Amino acid sequence: MPVTCPALLLAAPASGQGKTTVVAGLARYHRNQGRKVRVFKTGPDFLDPMILERASGQPVYQLDLWMVGESHCKALLHQAAREADLILIEGVMGLFDGAPSSADLAALFGVPVIALINAHAMAQTFGAVAYGLAHYRPGLPFAGVLANRVAGPGHAELLAQSLPSDLRYFGWLPRASEITLPDRHLGLVQATEIADLEARLNSVAALIAHTRLTELPPPVHFPASSIEPLARPLEGVRIGVARDTAFAFLYPANLDALVALGAELRFFSPLSDSELPVVDSVYLPGGYPELHLDALAENSSMRASLQSHHRADKPIYAECGGLLYIVESLADQQGHRAPMLGLLPGHAALDSKLVGLGMQAVVLPEGELRGHTFHHSRLETPLQPLAHGHRQRDGKSGEAVYRLGRLTASYLHLYFASNPMATARLFLP
Repeated sequence: MPVTCPALLLAAPASGQGKTTVVAGLARYHRNQGRKVRVFKTGPDFLDPMILERASGQPVYQLDLWMVGESHCKALLHQAAREADLILIEGVMGLFDGAPSSADLAALFGVPVIALINAHAMAQTFGAVAYGLAHYRPGLPFAGVLANRVAGPGHAELLAQSLPSDLRYFGWLPRASEITLPDRHLGLVQATEIADLEARLNSVAALIAHTRLTELPPPVHFPASSIEPLARPLEGVRIGVARDTAFAFLYPANLDALVALGAELRFFSPLSDSELPVVDSVYLPGGYPELHLDALAENSSMRASLQSHHRADKPIYAECGGLLYIVESLADQQGHRAPMLGLLPGHAALDSKLVGLGMQAVVLPEGELRGHTFHHSRLETPLQPLAHGHRQRDGKSGEAVYRLGRLTASYLHLYFASNPMATARLFLP
């Protein structure tokens, strides 16, 4: 049965406008009013969803028409609409950036869009930017605009006066250091590392209480859809999943897919645990190993445990940060280098700039999978790749995928639900 639920997509003209802060604050505001809020993130991202999950108290899933797929997005939204009082979607980059874009998602599902515009050092041009966003794509369900990083009431009044009469102004939020979320080279700092995150979220919620965002958006009709049950080729397979502050880039949908395939997940910490739990396969996801070089290097018993697992020809899947962990050594941005697992020949080092970015698909012997890449490091290895990804934007060759025995590793972050059976084959003992 189709269901209705108030829903809103918050977008912006570009990245860095404060979308995550505002969506998190809005989720916290409505949660504080006793509402159940489900939040989604458009496009690939691990860090923003950590903040949004803390704000809403609910898991945060990705919506992307290429990586996730239209049918899976439809099912996720329908499922959320059945249980939630409000659905919030954080856009990615600028409203019309990418193919598919946040605007494509909003148009497909009929979700109204509010544009958040960073108004710092801007006056009447605010109205021109807002007008362009509202009219660039005819038929887009555009609800209005919100001004961010405003100097004060006088500035806010100038912004409001610049708007055409047919554009709704939802209010403004000030420039305030106490609500700004800290960031580093891959994006926002992880939620678990922000000591005063709860205070920041509640501060944003208190500011939102003085805007028109307190009103529930109109209900959106979400057509009936469900995620088809999977065969269970991983029944009884125990998968060790690294999860701590060094390895935290995990899509909830990836874990869901492994469980739906029959796997039993056993979480462990390469930072603090002395050895692997009893497992058949290992999943080393992305994260920030470069921020924990010495702790990882000094955990010799965990290194020996993972080396033993590899020598026993048991499956290991390592992506991005996991790839950096399995090579011979890794250096941070300051040039400090430490030994890593040495499962794959080669050495990696952090770069001062972005090295890889974008959506890619890769054809492996197990099947084709989709995902994305986003990293600031380079790897030098004599090992010849098993395969290369192909960039979604132009089809050109992308990230290398390496295989050594049952070890498969790449900078690619794969979205397991894009091909569950191929995923199962990666982890089958």
